[in-house]
Amino acid sequence: MTRQKLWASVRTWSILLLGTAIYGFGIVYFIVPNRLMEGGVTGVGILLLYATGLPASLTTLILNLPLFWLGWRKLGFRAMVYTFGGTVSLSVFLWLWQAMVDHGWLTPFTTQQDFILVVLYAGVTLGAGLGLVFYSGGTTGGVDIIARIANRRGGISMGQFILLMDVIILGTSLIFIPKEKVLYTLVSVFISARVIDFVQEGAYAAKAFTILCREPEKLAKQITSELERGVTLMNAVGAYSGEARMAVYCVVSRFEVRKLKSLVRQHDRQAFIVIADVHDVLGEGFREE
Repeated sequence: MTRQKLWASVRTWSILLLGTAIYGFGIVYFIVPNRLMEGGVTGVGILLLYATGLPASLTTLILNLPLFWLGWRKLGFRAMVYTFGGTVSLSVFLWLWQAMVDHGWLTPFTTQQDFILVVLYAGVTLGAGLGLVFYSGGTTGGVDIIARIANRRGGISMGQFILLMDVIILGTSLIFIPKEKVLYTLVSVFISARVIDFVQEGAYAAKAFTILCREPEKLAKQITSELERGVTLMNAVGAYSGEARMAVYCVVSRFEVRKLKSLVRQHDRQAFIVIADVHDVLGEGFREE
């Protein structure tokens, strides 16, 4: 491994660990003490904590184990590396923050009146943590794995699938917590989603790449192979030079922006890249009408 690749790997894992540390802190410091909820498998772990008293750090990891196996079988080992790292580190940080609370080294933020203040800070904290996790190319496992498999096998939108699962989890939580807390949780989830977009420097569901580089056909094959995104090759002519060449056009989700930029730079350090916000995307791999 070259020094450049080693540094890139260290940087990626550092961002991933920082993100899971912040996310875990938000769960222990804001969510659990005020009996709020969260989506995904982490939300199921919190729900089991409320129902049985089992620590969320343990249940979250146990629930993710069969999903890791399924993701490894369907998506491959390479696609699961950062997901596995993100999930395990999240469980570790959930345990660590909770241990600090149990030993009196950390006092959670609790209130009986101003829950708006709680959900604001909870949303910002969770969103910042998840934004860093997604920026690093990882996830916290769980529903994200199932959503990727459903998207690949059945063309189901990842966003819609995750939203459906969150609705089911939050609906189930009504058995254990008051409906007011669920409504406050929805506010926190909305704020978290906005902060995730802000951290990743994009407020929309997708980004469009227009790339001018050497050997565009080779780059197109790499994008198709490694990102599994459709690519369009377009004829282009330089206005000044009159030189005919091919331009690569590709639309990716916000979670794949950093990976595609890295892929292009590895292919051609001198490539010219234009990245545009996409307000809405319909079609395979994105939202279906």
